Amino acid sequence: MNLVFFGTPAAAATSLRALVAAGHRVALVVTQPDRPAGRSRQPAAPPTKRAAREAGIEVLQPQRLRDERFLSSLRALAPDLLVVVAYGRMLKPGLLAIPPRGAINLHFSLLPRYRGAAPVQWALARGETTTGVTTMRINDRLDEGELLLQREVAVEPGEHAPALEARLAEIGSALLVETLERMERGALEPRPQDPRLASLAPRLTPRDGQVDARWTAREVEGRIRGFDPWPGVWARRKGRRLRLAAGRVTDRQSASPPGTVVDLGGGAVGLVCCGGTILELTALQVEGRRVTSAREALHGRQVAPGDVLR
Repeated sequence: MNLVFFGTPAAAATSLRALVAAGHRVALVVTQPDRPAGRSRQPAAPPTKRAAREAGIEVLQPQRLRDERFLSSLRALAPDLLVVVAYGRMLKPGLLAIPPRGAINLHFSLLPRYRGAAPVQWALARGETTTGVTTMRINDRLDEGELLLQREVAVEPGEHAPALEARLAEIGSALLVETLERMERGALEPRPQDPRLASLAPRLTPRDGQVDARWTAREVEGRIRGFDPWPGVWARRKGRRLRLAAGRVTDRQSASPPGTVVDLGGGAVGLVCCGGTILELTALQVEGRRVTSAREALHGRQVAPGDVLR
């Protein structure tokens, strides 16, 4: 089949490389425009653009998918199928109508659970111990198309979003290759999603990581792992933003109000959460500084027992 690939981050580049290695013809890669990155804020190419260049594949980076010049270029290629992995925008019906075989997507959850832009992050934030990858047909509704193939994946204890996403990218790229091979043989039976099982994983905002007194220690720990590296889980200490970079749930309890920093002994500190549960803080980052161990932060007076984080 003649394919056009839509994708942007490193997780998408993994799938692009897998398709090329499997011998599929990718006529074009469509990715997001270059964005400022790093301290220099110089425009940087998305990982998928770099992977496409390595493979000698043409790249387009339209600002708007409805741009007629972009659509004309796509029609001229006469693709059989569009393949989408973490592109970052929804494909509209006019675009989906161009290829005769439509479009398929690799999604990093077991649909219909965690439909949306941040499935890995929200699965961790909500304490899931299993997740997975899904290939699906794309329609004009968010992640509601027919299911093709799925693979369940166990979440490793203490795993943070970057590591889980990298694992899902590798597993998902193999599932995507298998999906295309079975599609070419006519050996796929698409099946509808059960809307009763659906849940949402909306795009993250900075406020999603602001510590809330209603969160238990387990909920805070899940968000720390899920919202790494952005937006992080954070609170304010004496007016300065303090990121909780790592922590582990303890079996201890406290009568202090949520947000109180307590001495756990041996140089360890904990954060009292909802219901008196305590999260041991193991890594912290004061605004504008590097991530340090909680012990270093304690010795450097960046945090102290008795503080109330808000």
